[in-house]
Amino acid sequence: MRKFKTQLLVLIPGFVAALCGQVLAETAENISDKKLVIVSSFPEKMTAIYEAAFEEKYPGIDVEVAKKKTTAGLKYLQENNSVDLFWVSAPDAFEVLKKKNMLQKYRPKAKGIPRRISGYPVNDPDGFYSGFAAAGYGIMWNREYLQEHELEPPTEWVDLTRPEYQGHIGLSAPSRSGTTHLTVEAILQLKGWEPGWALVKAIAANAKAITEKSSQVPKGVINGEFGIGIVIDYYGLTAKANGAPVEFAYPSATVFVPSGIAVLKESPQPDLAKKFIEFVLSPEGQQLLLHPDISRLPVWPDAYKSENIPVGYPQPFSAKTLGSHTAFDVQKSRLRYNLVNSLFDVMVTYRLGDLKRAVKSLQQAERKLLTSSNAVPEVAAALVQGRDLINYLPVDELTSYDPKFTGKFRKKRKKISDVIAGEQGEIEKRWDADIQKRYKQSYKIVNASL
Repeated sequence: MRKFKTQLLVLIPGFVAALCGQVLAETAENISDKKLVIVSSFPEKMTAIYEAAFEEKYPGIDVEVAKKKTTAGLKYLQENNSVDLFWVSAPDAFEVLKKKNMLQKYRPKAKGIPRRISGYPVNDPDGFYSGFAAAGYGIMWNREYLQEHELEPPTEWVDLTRPEYQGHIGLSAPSRSGTTHLTVEAILQLKGWEPGWALVKAIAANAKAITEKSSQVPKGVINGEFGIGIVIDYYGLTAKANGAPVEFAYPSATVFVPSGIAVLKESPQPDLAKKFIEFVLSPEGQQLLLHPDISRLPVWPDAYKSENIPVGYPQPFSAKTLGSHTAFDVQKSRLRYNLVNSLFDVMVTYRLGDLKRAVKSLQQAERKLLTSSNAVPEVAAALVQGRDLINYLPVDELTSYDPKFTGKFRKKRKKISDVIAGEQGEIEKRWDADIQKRYKQSYKIVNASL
């Protein structure tokens, strides 16, 4: 027995060493030679920085990022089950996937991150997606462009409706961009359904173009194609940090929402996906958001204590810095996501020419009322009638929350000539005919009074 124990003691160290070696080898094998596939709407400069940092921290892991617009990304995920993570700015996009049961629950272990920002939950209360950065929406402008055209910088949404900005603004369509969708939805929630749409139409009427991608707006502002653009904050902050002659401002009424990340339910590498989430939420990952090529707002408040933070950098956890901001209702946004996209395309994207002409006549009528030394009641009456025709909405706010109605909208047109079959197509066809008629009537009535 004693001899056996002696032999066992002699064998144990070798056994333990072998066992540890096997475990370490298996662990190394588990985290190396693996591919992590991410679908993201973020700029390649940003994802490349995170990709390099994560691969350096975990050698052997290959991170592959598929760059796609949010709306295209949603469609791609429904057709592919080889994706591990969805990483985009728009929280309502995650709600779409959550509703389709395409996400798996994961609650990050990261500490020190508040539950809410500006009244909005940082993480999904049900645990299906997590916020990693805050995003605000506002106005970006090119200083040199405005100086050349003798224009004052706009800082409020209503400023963009002024006639002097006509033809100087760039914006995208919500059906083409998740961030633009959030901007429009935020205005609708902050201003109210009818006043919000009136404001959106008035701004769009001053647009030089509706771009195919949201990224084309800040690029256009930087290169002088547009003087002004409606953008998500990081476009303005990044451009300014890299020396472009631009400025960015949050309107006094603005919304801050978390950009998110989530593990797909069919993820081939769920453990690696969760490891990546923990990385972006770690102090190291949060500090990366301050990189000049990223310039986003961390959800970890201690990141703002960093010595590397630029002077004047926004502080989303300080109401004094950013003024008033209202909580964004993601449930309302989710319910009418496709409906808002369809309404914008029918009333703005595919009728931009008619809208611009009608609004320009309103602006001329307003100018005549202001400059005329005599009363011109016929112009005043035409102005009221014309504005009512332009601001007409085919859907009231109560209906916009009705799932039976909003559920009819599932597809989008890439161009005005595209035909959508079924009830959605029939509804949009009626809307289009009605809107076109009203814009033309408005122009005719107001123009006749001038």
